[in-house]
Amino acid sequence: MVRSDRVASLRGRWEGWSLTSRDAVLYFLASLFALGTWLTSTDLAQWRWGEMAVGPYALATLVSLSGRRLSHARRVALGVALFGALVVPLVVEVLWRVHSPYGGFAQPEVMVLERAALAIFHGHTPYVAYWAHGHLVNPVAHGAPYESFFPYFPLIAVFGWPAVLAHSITGWGDARVAITLFSVLVTLLGVRWLSDSENVRIRVLQYAVALPTGALFAVTGGDDLPILALGLLAVALAHRRRPGAAGVVIGVAAAMKFTAWPLALLLIVVARDERGRHAGVRVATAVASVVAVSVLPPLLVNPTTFIANVVAFPLGLSHVASPAASPLPGHLISEWSPTLGHLLVVLAVLAVGLGAIMVARRRWPLDLPTALSVLALGTLVMISVASATRSGYLIYPLEMAVWGWAAKVAKEPARDLQLLGT
Repeated sequence: MVRSDRVASLRGRWEGWSLTSRDAVLYFLASLFALGTWLTSTDLAQWRWGEMAVGPYALATLVSLSGRRLSHARRVALGVALFGALVVPLVVEVLWRVHSPYGGFAQPEVMVLERAALAIFHGHTPYVAYWAHGHLVNPVAHGAPYESFFPYFPLIAVFGWPAVLAHSITGWGDARVAITLFSVLVTLLGVRWLSDSENVRIRVLQYAVALPTGALFAVTGGDDLPILALGLLAVALAHRRRPGAAGVVIGVAAAMKFTAWPLALLLIVVARDERGRHAGVRVATAVASVVAVSVLPPLLVNPTTFIANVVAFPLGLSHVASPAASPLPGHLISEWSPTLGHLLVVLAVLAVGLGAIMVARRRWPLDLPTALSVLALGTLVMISVASATRSGYLIYPLEMAVWGWAAKVAKEPARDLQLLGT
């Protein structure tokens, strides 16, 4: 009871501040994060991003603090952060990679996507690496062993196609350029359809692309940004009660990466049509159709290598060390006692499942904001206790919590998007 009162008190204080003051806090925290990244990161791409982003975030903080004297201060600050922490660092790191393709100016995921696109372009499967007879089969040159695996579904390789068409893995063919352009455009569509409130739109854009939760990943090679952008758009369509369109959009995300599947299941549970009737079947049909068309062909061509890349490698069963080893509680416990680590994961799954069932029973039928809040909390717990994961995945529960807030404060679903169909 005391804790809930404290949370309510802190929330009341936060909401009592002006919007520009809240923006200033977010940009100030972002500048501290960028400074910490600059001073402590051992990853060259992240280190350089921190060096370039700390100044723009500090400037955005000052612009926000001058909100009473500067008209459109929120838009100006957002533009400063977006341009200074995303656009400029992205262009600079892409150009650096031109002169040093293997110099560390991009995360390994970028090269993995580009190689997958090249393989598909030549009619081959991107799933070629596997472990057999004590050694790695078909390893890539100029890369760590884990870079030989393609732990995604084929559709995400579309972001590597510019590199193939440009006949260069560097320059404007860099997969990060395609990822960022796609993610920003889809995010803009998502915020446009989610709410008419400028406050909601700016806040969602901040977390999606301007703050380190978006900018850092775009610059260094965040293959999660398209998944989150499509997730936002699907949530917006579900909020507008367009279940068919929402199903197609989240289906595209699910056909790229496993991390979209929890959100797809959520939309199946809560989706409603314009008459307020449950429309989970329509969402499920759309998702299954998109996933089946893109995933089944490579699975049927070579099930062994497909499973080795998409299932075994992410779960740590491929005999190759994964870079997903952030020092979160679950990983630290697993390092100390693997048995206890696996037990913790099982207990967390049971606890999250039981908690979700209890919330659903008490608040059925679940509305979209409540479901997103539950999923965000459950995802946070699972990431924290996983024996092998990345701290970067924490952007998933954070973004979903922001979407839940946005859907809650947004007005009633509009009926003016007939062009999208259902």
